Amino acid sequence: MKQLWIEEFRLCIGNLMDAPCVRRMQQFPQHGDVSTLEHCLMVAFISYVICRFLGLNRYAAARGGLLHDLFLYDWHKPNPYPGLHGFTHPKIALHNARKFFSISDLEADIIRTHMWPLTFWAFPHHWESLVVSCADKLCAVCETFGLVRRARNTRTLGWIAGLCMSWA
Repeated sequence: MKQLWIEEFRLCIGNLMDAPCVRRMQQFPQHGDVSTLEHCLMVAFISYVICRFLGLNRYAAARGGLLHDLFLYDWHKPNPYPGLHGFTHPKIALHNARKFFSISDLEADIIRTHMWPLTFWAFPHHWESLVVSCADKLCAVCETFGLVRRARNTRTLGWIAGLCMSWA
């Protein structure tokens, strides 16, 4: 069953992973020693699994999860855009996602609202958006505290981290 889910997940995001702009996320650090691409892959996969389990749109969750941080700069350095990164990057990621891909309204909502509740004005309008937002917070905490690095060597979580790291 696990292999079937991984294959279906790959089909959901395969054409996005071939795009140079998505691959470019690998060069930007996100949290700790995890790149933005690795972070987005983990958010996308966890969102895919939760949405599949709940009977929600797992395809949009996987795609929106992968593109939610498509801002294409190192946010640890001075921001090339006006405003604080936490508040502005969802709009930048959505602009880039629309520039490079044809995305659905649901995928756009996922990207635009993934920083809720920090961006309280951008409330998720779909359950999939809320799932991705929660998965993003979970992954950010795990990455910040080095749990992803440790998980790479465990049997339970290692396969998720390994899958995402091998794609990045």
